[in-house]
Amino acid sequence: MFSYQLYSSRNFPPLDATLAMLAAAGYGAVEGFGALYADAASVDALAAGLAKTGLKMPTAHFGLEQLETDPDGCIAIAGRLGVERVYCPWVHPDLRPTTAQGWHDFGARVERAGAPIRAAGLGYGWHNHDFEFVALPDGTIPMTALLKGGPTLEWEMDVAWVIKGKADPAAWIAAEGPRITSAHVKDIAPAGQNTDEDGWADVGHGTVDWPNLMAALRAAGVAHFIIEHDNPSDHARFAQRSLASVKGF
Repeated sequence: MFSYQLYSSRNFPPLDATLAMLAAAGYGAVEGFGALYADAASVDALAAGLAKTGLKMPTAHFGLEQLETDPDGCIAIAGRLGVERVYCPWVHPDLRPTTAQGWHDFGARVERAGAPIRAAGLGYGWHNHDFEFVALPDGTIPMTALLKGGPTLEWEMDVAWVIKGKADPAAWIAAEGPRITSAHVKDIAPAGQNTDEDGWADVGHGTVDWPNLMAALRAAGVAHFIIEHDNPSDHARFAQRSLASVKGF
């Protein structure tokens, strides 16, 4: 089953219309992000929308601060929405470590934050961007140090961001496959194209070798494939074209 990261549609309210569009397009699941459960009313609206459309939410993003300060609240939200796996998705540039030890310690911090989540029976891990693959002055790759610091962390691999970080996703899949439990499926436009969409593309209409990477991820046992576009000009077009593409991979 392919899922859809609702962040892709953040600029196309209302939420209930987005969920209806996704269900009609053939999606069976979505992935949540922090703004969708910022308060009780938002959680209620999301839960109602899922129930009305029949969409599931097996995975969701929760910010590190929320995980650290209100783990019980995160667990309650996950239970209400049917979430099975929680991923921490981001660290602000001002808070990013600058040394190998710093990234190791950050990985340990992320792991500690997830202890209550795992104790509640949920999967838990980290979602990458590009900065984790930019070598430090001593040559260390932050992602390597982060994973060592958090040895039980799962990994939701955002493949396109790995490529943006000038790393080889196939090599990382081969090395860390057992830890990769979800993958973000998005595409990169050819250089100079889709500038109004920040250089991203509908899945299957860009430069990422999705047929081979999808096969490698499936072989590694990845359970969740979440279609995403960081800034689509038309979210319905993106959702429909991307799902049609991935069904052929």
